[in-house]
Amino acid sequence: MYNTSMQNIRFSLLLFLVILIVSCSGKPAVKPEGPFNPEKSLARANEQIDKKDYEDARATLLEIKNRDLSKKFAPLAQLKIADSYVKEGEPELAVIEYQKFLEVYPDHKYAMYAQYQIAMVHFGQIEGPERGYSGAAKALEEFEKLKKMFPRNPYREIIDIRIENCKNIIADYEFLVGEFYYKKESYNSAIARFDGLMKKYPHYKREADVMFYCGMSYKKLGQKEKAIEYLNRLIEKYPNYKIIKVAKKELATIK
Repeated sequence: MYNTSMQNIRFSLLLFLVILIVSCSGKPAVKPEGPFNPEKSLARANEQIDKKDYEDARATLLEIKNRDLSKKFAPLAQLKIADSYVKEGEPELAVIEYQKFLEVYPDHKYAMYAQYQIAMVHFGQIEGPERGYSGAAKALEEFEKLKKMFPRNPYREIIDIRIENCKNIIADYEFLVGEFYYKKESYNSAIARFDGLMKKYPHYKREADVMFYCGMSYKKLGQKEKAIEYLNRLIEKYPNYKIIKVAKKELATIK
């Protein structure tokens, strides 16, 4: 019994010393966190993005997504995550995050913005007809999807311009491929490419050149009637074009 009492006394003294040391350590007591404020967190994330602290910003935005019980700021946080990847120069990751937004919030008022950004990310990857074909094709697909999904979107005018640019890039690429086949003397392949180009893009800016290459390809293949048809169309439609003299000479040799 005596041993038990001594043990209790020692335990009490030890506990007293621990409390005394903690109270005299000079460190303020830790205050419990207040209620989560998603609006302030969103403002902080914006500041972090402005400072190019993208990883910290995304951590803040992810916290908003997880803790915003009102669900008012969570969609904005998702958009900001995608935007941060655009600013950081990570287009592929940006597209993934915009697509996540559209999957989770398809009816949100900013859904059209997310779709527009997806198209613009692809559009921004166009470098020219040689290397920009895939980017132009994907951007064209996403712009047309935007017009279909959101016909009253506020980007209508600029979208039409972007779509035309994409079509021109794709058509230029098709022309380069057709020209390559022609110079390689693969005339059937050249004709297939040029015919497809004229059917899909009837208002192509280099239509005269396409007609000339088609006429010459048919001539090389010995198909005189088709060659005459294309060269005549060229001369009639573009009488002042730079290659008309050459076209007339070629036509004369066929006849």
